[in-house]
Amino acid sequence: MADSNWDVMRRLRENWLAVACAGVGVWSMVYLGLYGFAWTDYDFEATPSYDALTAGHVWRFFELAPAYGGSLELRAPFALLPGLWGGGEQAVYELVGLVCLIAGGLLGLWLFGRLRKLGATRLARWTALGLCAANPVTIYACQIGHPEELLGAVLCVAALLAARGKRVVWAGLLLGLAIVNKEWALIAIGPVLLALPAHRWRALAIAAATATVFYAPLMIAQWTAHTTPSPVALSGTGSIFQPWQIWWFLGATGHVVRNSNGVILHGYREAPAWLSGLTHPLIVLLGVPLTLLAARQGRRREGSGDALLLLVALLLVRCVLDPWDDVYYLLPFIIALVSWESLERRRPPLLGLIATFATWAVFEALPANTSADARSAIFLALALPALIALGLAIYAPRTLSRASRRWTAPARIQPSQAWR
Repeated sequence: MADSNWDVMRRLRENWLAVACAGVGVWSMVYLGLYGFAWTDYDFEATPSYDALTAGHVWRFFELAPAYGGSLELRAPFALLPGLWGGGEQAVYELVGLVCLIAGGLLGLWLFGRLRKLGATRLARWTALGLCAANPVTIYACQIGHPEELLGAVLCVAALLAARGKRVVWAGLLLGLAIVNKEWALIAIGPVLLALPAHRWRALAIAAATATVFYAPLMIAQWTAHTTPSPVALSGTGSIFQPWQIWWFLGATGHVVRNSNGVILHGYREAPAWLSGLTHPLIVLLGVPLTLLAARQGRRREGSGDALLLLVALLLVRCVLDPWDDVYYLLPFIIALVSWESLERRRPPLLGLIATFATWAVFEALPANTSADARSAIFLALALPALIALGLAIYAPRTLSRASRRWTAPARIQPSQAWR
């Protein structure tokens, strides 16, 4: 025990500046993203449930929980803390968001320490830490009311890293907690199992048991109260239809479309009737053949990045296929991309930086100046080539390597041109 404590103290001394900077990054995210929750998704979806919990009505907390009620359960202890000093709804909102931001900071610190051991450059270490602890997309996730998206990203990456380290119990537990946090984490099952060298069924059983423990009271409470999770369910797509997805141009024009606040969305299309109930199961089920195909390549080896890169690809598939796609949906993809690029390439996560900037440009800079159709076209022009590149990297790495050499190879200089 003494040796363990000494090792922790030594690491803190070695990385004290990184710890301090991660703390500043988390604080900046709180200041910029958690300043208020009025008219956000948190206000409409999470506040009623947390109000019931802080008032002592635990069963009512389960009854009023939204579709991602598991995430509210995970953060429930932090929602109760403000009661110790008489804090109100704002304090609850800040603390349940803070735990998600701390998770991002901890992943950044882990990457920082790991990159230091691997001999990566300072630029690589600090960029990875910054993108995890203080990513601009995280600000938008908080402002919309979904900081739990960052928590889900960290849990998925942590589960996969535990699997690569042959920690079966931890891999299953973290995977289960990720699924509890948000149902989209079901797509991480394949990559986690792919990364495990053995005992896959054991890890899967632990993940299933963990998810059941949290989801059982939610399902029982809402079934006995004759309510349904609000506002979404795993298999439904409802009336939400955003431009940033592959189905956009199949939507009908000429309809008056309003957002949740009743504001008319000019130029928006109406979702096809057949799309509801299709996309969410499709996103999850696609993970099965894509994982099996990756396993068939015979390229998986201990410590390889195939499983982590597969997670990156599946998270981007989710964004492309989900009609609800919004700016914070890209956050798990970015976090996984930064983790893969840092650990496998041991270089500054340039692709993570590009993905962060592109997300800001497409979702925040363009909407004020472009039509909904143009936003969709620009998003697809960026996302689809990225998906193709990821697919080649996972399933046909030699083809991608030849293509990259062809593009990066210097042009041959003719002898007659050398003197010009």
